[in-house]
Amino acid sequence: MKFSEFKKNIDEGLKSNFSNDESAEKLKNLEAILNIVNTINRSLILDDVLELVLKNAIRLTQSERGFIVLQNETGHLEFKLGLNDENENLPKQMFEVSTTVVEDVFYNGQSIFIEGAQSDATYDPTKSILKLDLQTILCSPLITNEKKIGVIYVDSKRLHKIKVREITGTFEILAGQAATAIRNAQLYNGQINAYNALQEANAQLIQAERKVLKSGIDAEIGQSLQGLVHLALLETESLLRVIEKTHEDYELQNHLDDVVFDRLKLKTKVAADSIRNIQKYAQVLLETSITNLNSVDNDLNRTIQSVIKYLSPLKKFASVTFTTELNPIPPCTFDPEQIQHLLVHLITNSVDAKNNATITIRSFQKENSNYVEVQDDGPGFPEKFKSNPNTIFNLNNNGYGLFLCKSIVDKHKGEIKIIHIHKGALVQFSLPVKK
Repeated sequence: MKFSEFKKNIDEGLKSNFSNDESAEKLKNLEAILNIVNTINRSLILDDVLELVLKNAIRLTQSERGFIVLQNETGHLEFKLGLNDENENLPKQMFEVSTTVVEDVFYNGQSIFIEGAQSDATYDPTKSILKLDLQTILCSPLITNEKKIGVIYVDSKRLHKIKVREITGTFEILAGQAATAIRNAQLYNGQINAYNALQEANAQLIQAERKVLKSGIDAEIGQSLQGLVHLALLETESLLRVIEKTHEDYELQNHLDDVVFDRLKLKTKVAADSIRNIQKYAQVLLETSITNLNSVDNDLNRTIQSVIKYLSPLKKFASVTFTTELNPIPPCTFDPEQIQHLLVHLITNSVDAKNNATITIRSFQKENSNYVEVQDDGPGFPEKFKSNPNTIFNLNNNGYGLFLCKSIVDKHKGEIKIIHIHKGALVQFSLPVKK
């Protein structure tokens, strides 16, 4: 029954004349239901709605206790709330009811009302009903928009005469209105959970973007370092040639020209400035990239999965295919932020080499170490590193990114190396496992 129809019936009942106590009792119950519905519809907090519904159901039916069970995501009935007639919570372990009654009501979609349950053979009084010494049972399905969402159940050990016609209609109306309120609260709760999940995902994406940005900054600074080193070398070599030429002229002419002297000072100044800039960039890298470790016992597989989860939605990685071969490995001690940063560097290198790369990340244990391999199907490492691949981690060979990766692994007392494969690139690093 819709709430508008229900209220209309009550209003019409109030206007009509009733001639006996039965009609008065019925109208009293309907007014009570209206007040209950007004109360439960004021809240969208699921726990509050469940408590209001059950508390009023117990009071309305003069029962000793009540329970609400709702259908979970797997389709099974799940205990949600239990109360006694003093509004005290009944824990889940006290959820002892006639499961036959509850299941029949839910799956058949029909209410059940039992008076004198000890003598009602329909529900096998030799079992739960007899054990619990129950006399009165009222149970209705919670149905909204023709969909069953659960069951409301109340019972009592007292045998009190039920006016079946009135109490049946009243309790079913309450169950119908309660189902709508509960469903609305569930939808609201789902929206809140979805919003919180979205906020968390957004925070994780921001964190991932910062890591990628930091990786990009490291690469940019590495390139700047290379340029500055190259400039410093050129200027130093030029200075050396000037000095050599001046030395020859000095030996021939036995004097030093002022113009030559000015050139010497200028070249020396340029070289010194370049070296100072190199020192500044190096200091920035050391302060921002290689921080003190905050090592704790962690699950390396979970860290790998979190990095993939964070990077996958980013535009830079939209065309990347991630595959994993993560074997069971024991926990080990490492700094999650540093290892995430290491993985971001390796993955970003693969994407820079091939934007639609297939990147496979493996994990396995060997002896006293956990191993991680990051492999791609890109062009691989330059030919010059194939004879001695691990020189790629040197700062003067390949910028700062892989040098930083090696620094992180070294600080964890692990190892990192390049493994030669027929196609693509493969980097393997290991972290020690406590004995």
